[in-house]
Amino acid sequence: MNVRLLSADDIRSAISVAEAIEAVADGFAHLSSGSASVPLRTSLETSGGTSLFMPAYLPDSETTALKMVSVCPDNPRQGLPTVTAVVAVIDGRTGSPLALMDGNYLTALRTGAASGAATDLLARSDAKVLALFGAGAQGRTQLEAICTVRAIEEVRVFDPDRQASRRLVAEMAGQGRVPTNVFLADSPRKAVENAGIVVTSTTSHQPVFEGADIGPGTHINAIGAYTPEIRELDETIVSRAKIVVDTREGCLAEAGDLIMPIQSGVISPADIYAELGEIVRDAKAGRESEEEITLFKSVGTAVQDAAVARAALDRAGQRDLGTVVTL
Repeated sequence: MNVRLLSADDIRSAISVAEAIEAVADGFAHLSSGSASVPLRTSLETSGGTSLFMPAYLPDSETTALKMVSVCPDNPRQGLPTVTAVVAVIDGRTGSPLALMDGNYLTALRTGAASGAATDLLARSDAKVLALFGAGAQGRTQLEAICTVRAIEEVRVFDPDRQASRRLVAEMAGQGRVPTNVFLADSPRKAVENAGIVVTSTTSHQPVFEGADIGPGTHINAIGAYTPEIRELDETIVSRAKIVVDTREGCLAEAGDLIMPIQSGVISPADIYAELGEIVRDAKAGRESEEEITLFKSVGTAVQDAAVARAALDRAGQRDLGTVVTL
C-alpha cells in the first residue's frame, strides 16, 4: 500500500484558499443533508495532556478521515508546540490508508475556509472593511479567506498582544488578495466602526468588542470560543444577529457565545436560523436584506477536515507533491 505524506508546505502548494472554501462548503452541504457521517469526537486523557480523535466519512468521495489532536500544556518547556495534529485519510471503499498529513495547518486552513464560505453567503457584496480580532495562525487564514471572497480594501487588526499584531501586519499586508492597507486598530470600537465584516479568532474568555458598536449590515464570523464557559461575543450582538452555525448539535453543546445567552434567556435554541450547509444547498436563504446583521458561529466539525484533506490529497497526487511511502 502506498501512503502519501504531506507537510504543511505540501498542503499550501497543493490547494488554494479558494479551493479549500469550495471543499468546505460542499462538506457542510453533505453534513446538513445527512449524507455525511460524523461521530462524536473521542477524548483521551494522557500523562501529558489530552488527545482528541475526530473521524468523518464523506460517501460522495468515499473518504474517511481521522484527525488526531494532542494538547500538552508542558510541551513549551521542552521546546515543543502545545498543540500537535495529524490527519489520516482512508479509502472509504477498501479501508486502505491513503495519506498522513500535517493537521495544524490543515485545521487553520479549513477553519478559515469555513468563514470564507459563510462570508460569501452572508456578507454584503459591497463589504470593503474587515475588522480582525486575533493575530495568531487562525487570524492569518481567516484574513486570506475573507479577502478571497470579498474585495477588501482595509483591514483593522486588534489583539492585546501588539507584537503579534505587528508581525501579522508585516507578513500579510499586500500578500495575494490581502490589501496593503492593513493596520493596528487603537481599540475594539475603532476596529469595528463601519466595518462590513468582523472576525473573532482569539483565545479570549470575555467578549472582545461591544455589541452595541456593530452597525447594520455587518457580518460576523466567530470562531475562537469553543467551550460552554468562554465567549468572544456579548449578549447584545447575539440578540441582534441572524444566527447561522456550522452544526446545531456542536454549537448547542460547546459554543459559549450561544450557550450563555440561552441560559440567561436572551435567546433560545429556536433563534438559530440555519446551519451553513442548509444555506449552501439552498434549503434556507442567506442574507435577506442590506440592513440585517448576520453571525456565523463555528466550533468546528470533522467534516471540514475530511473535505479539505481529500481535496488537498487529490491535488497533491496530480502534482506529485509530498513523499510516497510503501507500507
